Amino acid sequence: MPSVVGLLEQRELAARRRVDELREDVDRVQAELAVAGRDWKEWAIARSRVGEVLDPSEEADDSEQAEVTSPAAAKSQVPVWREGLGWPVLSVDYQRILQVLADRCRLHQGPLTCQEMAALFSLDAAPAKVEALRSKAKRLVARGWLAERQPGRFTLAAGVAGPDGGS
Repeated sequence: MPSVVGLLEQRELAARRRVDELREDVDRVQAELAVAGRDWKEWAIARSRVGEVLDPSEEADDSEQAEVTSPAAAKSQVPVWREGLGWPVLSVDYQRILQVLADRCRLHQGPLTCQEMAALFSLDAAPAKVEALRSKAKRLVARGWLAERQPGRFTLAAGVAGPDGGS
C-alpha cells in the first residue's frame, strides 16, 4: 500500500508538470501573438502607404493611426530573436538580464546563474525572486535571446549583441 506522502508527491509532481506544460503553451501563444501583431502592423502600414500613393490628398485619420501603432504589442511579451531586433522590444526586466549578460560577455566572463543575477540586481535570494528570474531567463532562452549551455547557467545567445540589437 503506497504511503500518503508518496501519493501527495505524485499528485504534486503531476500538478507541477501541468503548470510547466501550460507555461510552455502560454510562451508559444505569446510568441505567435507577437509575430501576428507585427504582421498586422506591417500590413496596416502597407495599406496606409498605398492609400497615400493612390490619393495623396487623403490623409489617414487619427483612429487609423492609433490602430497602426498599437497592435497587441505588450512590453511583457518576448518575441523570437532575429537579426536586427533591438532590445527595446523587451520589457525593462528582460533588458536588465540581457544587459548584465552582455557586460559579462564584453568582459570575457562566463555565464551566470539566476542566484548570481539576483545578487547583481540586489534582490533577496528568496526562492520566489530567483524563480522569477529563472522563468524570465528560460523564456529568453526559448526565444533565442539567451543560451543555456550548462543547466542553470545563462549567457547571451550567438548573434545577440548590445542594446541596439543586430549581430
